[in-house]
Amino acid sequence: MPVDVFGVGNALVDIQARVPDSLLERLGYSKGCMTLVDEAAQLRVLGELDGADISRCAGGSAANTIIAVADFGGRAAYAGKVSNDALGQFCIRDMRSMGVSIDIPLAAGQTGTSVILITPDAQRTMLTHLGVSATLTPQDIDESHLAQAKYVYVEGYLFTGDSTRAAALRTMELAKRHGVKIAFTLSDPFLITLFRDQFWSLIESDVDLLFCNLEEARSLTKKHDPIEAARELHRHCENVALTLGADGSILMHAGEVIPVEGVDTQAIDTTGAGDMYAGAVLYGITNGLTWKQAGHLASHAAARIVSQLGARLQRRFTPDEISALMR
Repeated sequence: MPVDVFGVGNALVDIQARVPDSLLERLGYSKGCMTLVDEAAQLRVLGELDGADISRCAGGSAANTIIAVADFGGRAAYAGKVSNDALGQFCIRDMRSMGVSIDIPLAAGQTGTSVILITPDAQRTMLTHLGVSATLTPQDIDESHLAQAKYVYVEGYLFTGDSTRAAALRTMELAKRHGVKIAFTLSDPFLITLFRDQFWSLIESDVDLLFCNLEEARSLTKKHDPIEAARELHRHCENVALTLGADGSILMHAGEVIPVEGVDTQAIDTTGAGDMYAGAVLYGITNGLTWKQAGHLASHAAARIVSQLGARLQRRFTPDEISALMR
């Protein structure tokens, strides 16, 4: 079946909880960052959440983006790996209920989880236990399904493991073979420290659309000014989407700087803002919107997501709302 976007990433169940700063300080994790933890550490954190306001949903960075594509009415598919446990079955059911085509292999072990601790300042601190998602291999990528996509979307987090990195590279190789465009997100500044040269190589030779935030762009380009950083990335990549938080974003397309306004909102949880932005842009450019229109939609979608708890839109954009934003 033809799809707009075929995503590949760590298949996780997101567990979101609002917590006081004192809990984060007691646990000793860096605020606003993603930290990989083992099963024992994750169980300790979960044990600290008794009585907290908790919600759960299928997640992971790329999964959030693919779900957003489907939520806007696009056709989306996803490749990842979960266990045949209760959380794994929940993950598959949840993504299918959102309209995502997903037929992923089941492995022995534990389905991965990402505990997202949301403090009163709206910062989200992610503690991720990858579980069996870390065993994704190149053989798990369905070439026939991928070949029918307009874009593949690959998350940078996959580069933290040997087999998942191989799966990411295999996805890009197959995309190029079948004429499918490649979108790649840098995911987190710490990845740039680890994989700077490889990321630059991919951006220069394989990636058609690069997603990053300002911190990542500065780290990669060594340029402080947002437009200078965007221009430097655009010298090496055909299209760039650089997010600026509350200040909006910058799109680079066909040599043009396309500034996208921020949208005033009261932020209570920044979880998934970048993922939602990427999903809206990908939906837009695969469904007839101009790059400016896609960025406009993405800015409003990201603003809506930070004004609520969790990475899913609690109130979807109606077709009329989308049309109004395009005027």
